[in-house]
Amino acid sequence: MNDKPNVTYITFGGHVELQKYRFLYFAMTFSVYVLILCSNSTILCLIWVRRSLHQPMYVFIAALLCNSLLLSTNVYPKLLIDLLSDVQITSHLACRIQALIYYSLCGSEFLLLAAMAYDRYVSICKPLQYQAVMRKRTVTALLVLAWLLPSCQLVPSLILGDGFRLCKFTLNGIFCNNAVTKLSCMTSAGPYIIYGVFILVNTIFVPLAFILFTYCKILVISYRRGSDVRKRAMQTCAPHLLVLVSFSCLCSYDVIIARLDIDLPKAARSIMTLQVVLYQPLFNPIIYGLKMKEIHKHLKRLFSRSRICVCVALINN
Repeated sequence: MNDKPNVTYITFGGHVELQKYRFLYFAMTFSVYVLILCSNSTILCLIWVRRSLHQPMYVFIAALLCNSLLLSTNVYPKLLIDLLSDVQITSHLACRIQALIYYSLCGSEFLLLAAMAYDRYVSICKPLQYQAVMRKRTVTALLVLAWLLPSCQLVPSLILGDGFRLCKFTLNGIFCNNAVTKLSCMTSAGPYIIYGVFILVNTIFVPLAFILFTYCKILVISYRRGSDVRKRAMQTCAPHLLVLVSFSCLCSYDVIIARLDIDLPKAARSIMTLQVVLYQPLFNPIIYGLKMKEIHKHLKRLFSRSRICVCVALINN
């Protein structure tokens, strides 16, 4: 399938069982993508416009929602095109770039959650030092580190991938993830496994350990300081913990499906591989919109004004 010289194309095998109802799947996927764009963008714009939300905690929430938008946009547009196409193909290089962006943004999610945990730790455990520690420069540095570190660590995988010849040209999925490495002819997978473990430790296990340690410290100190501190800690930390638990479970699921040869129907496998870009981008704005008091208050005002505007427009017509 080489229409251009020196370009290797691969086929997505996961679309075979989706072709019969592809227009239905297209409508459902398009609706989900629009919902993701609208829900995340609404809270993003709200944080941007409202001066009372220009605080480190809300800046990190905005960064997390922005990360969800980028993660979804990396997958959904190509997926929607493939659902309407008779042949679902992509170049091997484009596939590896999509996988790199996908896992880079997943790593960024964990690092952003770690930055949020640090922000909550300073706010609750060292309130008098909060303004001095969480300055604009510190917040910017944490955001840049969260987005650059995973991508810089994953770039060598593109160079490593060029050294392997392809033995298979059909990817068992509907978008490019870690399963793309199984298409290569590897005489020895040892270096690649060591490199993968290094990435996992740096971008997932270290941030997870830091987050758990930080929230344990917050729990201990809040219980020592009385009910008011405990209530404040629960109100601000609970949404972050819910997002962390859900995202960790979804990422674990994704790794298992991508790497292990589990005998599943292709339609079921395809839906399961989409879970990270399906549930999490929808889950984040719901959690932060409902559980964060300030965001919820501004959202209620926004929707009440929208209802009034709609009613006035209907009356005038």
